[in-house]
Amino acid sequence: MPLSSDELRRYARQLVLPQLGRDGQERLRASSVLVAGLGGLGSPVALYLAAAGVGRLGLLDFDTVALHNLHRQVLHGTASVDDAKVDSARRRLEDLNPHVRLDTWQTVLSSANARGIVSDYDIVVDGTDSFSTRYLINDACVLERKPNVQASIHRFEGQLSVFGAESGPCYRCLHPEPPPAGSVPNCAEGGVFGVLPGLMGMLQATETLKLLLGVGDPLIGRLLIVETLGMRFREVQVERDPQCEWCATRERTELLADYAAFCGESAAATTAGSAAGSSAAGTEVASAATADAELAARREIAPAELSMRLARGEGLLVVDVREPWEHDVGSIEGAQLMPMQSVPAGHGSLPRDRTIVVYCHHGMRSAMVADYLRAAGFSRVLNLEGGIDRWSVEVDPSVPRY
Repeated sequence: MPLSSDELRRYARQLVLPQLGRDGQERLRASSVLVAGLGGLGSPVALYLAAAGVGRLGLLDFDTVALHNLHRQVLHGTASVDDAKVDSARRRLEDLNPHVRLDTWQTVLSSANARGIVSDYDIVVDGTDSFSTRYLINDACVLERKPNVQASIHRFEGQLSVFGAESGPCYRCLHPEPPPAGSVPNCAEGGVFGVLPGLMGMLQATETLKLLLGVGDPLIGRLLIVETLGMRFREVQVERDPQCEWCATRERTELLADYAAFCGESAAATTAGSAAGSSAAGTEVASAATADAELAARREIAPAELSMRLARGEGLLVVDVREPWEHDVGSIEGAQLMPMQSVPAGHGSLPRDRTIVVYCHHGMRSAMVADYLRAAGFSRVLNLEGGIDRWSVEVDPSVPRY
């Protein structure tokens, strides 16, 4: 079908570009893109691809809109808090451009469904925030021979590249193995400059449009690094690894069974969950001395178990190592505030004859504090698995999430 009069008026400023024109606009209308993740990166991606007239967008996200999303996830608004992100996105994009067909996928991407979803689109834009999902998307794109426009953000720095193109490297050529679990803080733990995902998402949208139109020089084999505080852009060449069994030798023909386990994201939770289940059953009849000995041999405690032990009146000292403003947002009742940076000077005031449970937002800062205290001679220190965020979800919903 030729472009309608409404489409001609809507895209007029694009149509005058000699690299695009009517043929290019019709090419965009015939294209499809899967936007995986509708957060800080996916928001500008979805907005600009819809505005540009990409004919079909797949919107994939399992989460709901939260108030702490809104400083960077500009696709959503205050009225959409607690709504599914895919529903919030659909409403905004339908208003922005009713000519775009929208598919919504409110689901967790997994080994079981990834290839089926990815195969139905021309390009995948990865705006997710976990290593397990990045590897899953990479592998599904390589197997289905779909380009993957991938970006990541950390505090004030972002990275961007195009993986899985016919002659270029894949994500595994740059990162053959995931980093140790917990070594790289996510946005909730490490923070993020609100405009950074907007900048990186617009660059992802730019690369996607270039690929769809066949214009310019896409970031294939090049990693763009953006540092916002100094406003510096630099490039690193990324070659295809000739031994990569995914994109080079193509020895791999199936997705991994468990990407969370591959990235170590589920191992700690599984171990903690098993330990919590067994200890919860055992402590029903155990003496206080046995419980203390059992706790001393462990490094983490799950929120449900901590809640149970506190309710029983066990002599646990709970220490909040977050910043004072975080403590003011919400805390575990009775917790002692000792921000992480004050621990070296203040840990002498902590009792050595009690079991200490330290917690932060998601469990990363507190894990480092727990290691520090053990090295300082404290024999019974536990880290709260998942931090106060998991406590809020599993134990006390009255504690605000942020």
